[in-house]
Amino acid sequence: MAVGLVRKPASCGPAVVGCGGASPEASQFDDLVWALKAALGPSSGLTSDDVDINHLTRLMQEYDTNESGWSRFAMGDESRGYTRNLVDEGNGKSNLLVLVWSPGKGSPIHDHGNAHCLMKVLRGSLTETRYSFPEGGNDEPMKVVSEKNYRENEVAYMADELGVHRVWNNGSDFAVSLHLYTPPNVAKGGCHIFNPDTGKKSHVKTCGMFSAYGKKL
Repeated sequence: MAVGLVRKPASCGPAVVGCGGASPEASQFDDLVWALKAALGPSSGLTSDDVDINHLTRLMQEYDTNESGWSRFAMGDESRGYTRNLVDEGNGKSNLLVLVWSPGKGSPIHDHGNAHCLMKVLRGSLTETRYSFPEGGNDEPMKVVSEKNYRENEVAYMADELGVHRVWNNGSDFAVSLHLYTPPNVAKGGCHIFNPDTGKKSHVKTCGMFSAYGKKL
């Protein structure tokens, strides 16, 4: 059963996440959710300066993906490029999401609202293309900085000082990834998407959720 607030339990009981009847794989995923929440606990959550990205990255890397651990959150819709499924809100200091990517589809080029973004591939593979931030008024194609394919269990990090990016599922089946955004600036204030041919940006006020805590919205 998915729950909205994952806590490290002081004692186990049948309704406590990570205890009792939960499968070992589900418990391992819940432990990761708790560990990420605990790691962000001392931070203000108001800026990106006090976030220990190396520690958060290690936590993501150490989790060995198993579908039975996160499948309750992975709700897809082939008519969309991808779906955003909320797992946890990290004491108000982050958003942890499972994204399900439809075959042959992906995101537009976008920024991250001055927040950190960590992405771990849970299933399949995803291609990330990074671009330089377009200079205002150039009205010319955006410059590709790098392109990399991330396979299952690999972790990527992105922030606005590194540019902007798009993520794409080039496979013939659904791909799934886990994303940590901290602080949760995009959820509160939206983000910008960019035209690859001109570099012009437009503001997206909100990025909606397809499901929250295992329940479709």
